[in-house]
Amino acid sequence: MAVRPRAQRSEILEEMAKVSRKIRTVFDARVREKGLTLARARTLLRIARCEAANQKELADELEIETATLVRLIDGLEAQGLIARREVEGDRRAKQVVLTRAGEALAELVDDMVAEIGREVLSGIDEREVAAALTIIRKMAGNLEAIALEPAE
Repeated sequence: MAVRPRAQRSEILEEMAKVSRKIRTVFDARVREKGLTLARARTLLRIARCEAANQKELADELEIETATLVRLIDGLEAQGLIARREVEGDRRAKQVVLTRAGEALAELVDDMVAEIGREVLSGIDEREVAAALTIIRKMAGNLEAIALEPAE
């Protein structure tokens, strides 16, 4: 029995949500083995990819509140993985940078991300990946447009 197009449109969103939750669960389990939480691992990776970033920019990148980020940074700092530096010309602003231990762990976590990606995409050829990526990008664009619409 064929699946109706309307049902497929609903099902794709449900399946994407399931895949997203399962990826987060797998990633969380793997980073916990390295003494991190999912949130701390994401923060560590973002700092590694942004080089030195101020806390406001970092919170925006991670799509979290600044107060939440401060707690994450406090935890990473207590683990010796990041350091806060004063920003020249603004005593209140802080730049967040990785320590050597943070760099090493960020590299390890980045390798975990790549491995999970290989596992998740196993058996899917490049054309299918390209088609899925095109669709997901269109969906993201649609969501951005919706977010810009005024609330009723």
